[in-house]
Amino acid sequence: MTTAPTPRPRPRRRTASIALITGALAATALAAAPAQATTGSTGTTSGTSTATGTTNGTDRTVTRAALTKIVTDGLPGVTATAQDANGVWRAGIGVGDLKTGKKRGETDRFRIASITKTFVATVLLQLEAEGRLDLDDTVEKWLPGLVHGQGHDGRKITVRQLLNHTSGVFDYLGDPEFNSVYAAGPGYLKNRHASHEPEELVGYAMRNPPTQQPGGVHQYSNTNYVLAALIIEAVTSDAYEDEIRERIIDPLGLRATLNPGDRTTRPKPGSRAYSTLTHLPGPEIWDITSSNASSVWGAGDMISDAADLNRFFRALLQGKLLPPEQLAAMKTPAPNPMEIGYGYGLGLEQYTTSCGTVVWGHTGGWKGSLTMSMSSEDGRRSLTFNTNGDWRFDGLMRPVDAEFCGTAPKAGAGAGARAGADTGVAETPPSLRALADRARTAAGS
Repeated sequence: MTTAPTPRPRPRRRTASIALITGALAATALAAAPAQATTGSTGTTSGTSTATGTTNGTDRTVTRAALTKIVTDGLPGVTATAQDANGVWRAGIGVGDLKTGKKRGETDRFRIASITKTFVATVLLQLEAEGRLDLDDTVEKWLPGLVHGQGHDGRKITVRQLLNHTSGVFDYLGDPEFNSVYAAGPGYLKNRHASHEPEELVGYAMRNPPTQQPGGVHQYSNTNYVLAALIIEAVTSDAYEDEIRERIIDPLGLRATLNPGDRTTRPKPGSRAYSTLTHLPGPEIWDITSSNASSVWGAGDMISDAADLNRFFRALLQGKLLPPEQLAAMKTPAPNPMEIGYGYGLGLEQYTTSCGTVVWGHTGGWKGSLTMSMSSEDGRRSLTFNTNGDWRFDGLMRPVDAEFCGTAPKAGAGAGARAGADTGVAETPPSLRALADRARTAAGS
């Protein structure tokens, strides 16, 4: 067994960042216990709108119906915010607390998981625009000796290949030991408050062979973005969390957005987060609201709300965060011959809806939380929604189709199908399919 890399000294987050987080985190989480209420009830559906003349009505009837279907299909609740030139629409659908019956809030904060990757990629592209690194720099240049073992070689992997997931670096979440001890089932429940160093996460990946030679097709790996965040720190001599705060969060006024570090609580307002611990339907549902996201770090540790994510992607796509050259690179998808209507650039996903509209954004999935945040090409129309349950992935593309097409999705069209397969309407977002596939593999199904 390969020895895990020794954690190198990391920049400490500055006092201003700690104070910001300390002031925001005031909630005390309940101890994990099986949830007693039954999921699937829509609870009280609510929504406010200042929009007029939108394609599916001022109350977004079609979008609301698609979101409600997620709840009636078995997840506890959904919070959502949509925005266009005519205004903002918000909804809280279903249950936010299965113990008390409190409904899902319209302005809930939640763990955004892999949407963190877009923030990380944006900072690295800003550093490239400043001439402080090159996307074709090797990982070895910035993190000497870290990517090595079982055929991995950081001398042959570039920063660009990390960001578009063509590096071939093994996803540490798929390491059998890490998965069983920290990422799934009883191990996760027992150890979800454990603190991890990023080098430790990379070490689990290095115990396994790479999935392909660098520069191949898109193959999603969370290790890529742990490495990417470490490169931010190597280039800037600053904590990656501070770079995101100073370059993105503060300038855009994202007041609900933060990197929690080792803190296990989430800021209010927010709903409880529920998991079967396997990402598959199961007999027991656990309240895992309290957890430590250092287990994903730069690959997915951030917290936000739907309105902030809409604001972030709008600014990104409208060129307010990156120069044209870097934004064009971000929107250039890697080779991915197995997917129809889907592309992955540098931390940015591209989906084609059933009506042919192209949208950009990212998805995020982790214990107790599934999120989609999508915007139009020009950033003028956006939709973000989050579920507070994690055991159903099918149907998550339907609200996107509803919002950007204005009608129910057409059969056999849109992103979500694999080449050579007739899978019909977009159901599971491709970027979340790997999470679902890994869960089924671990369960032996």
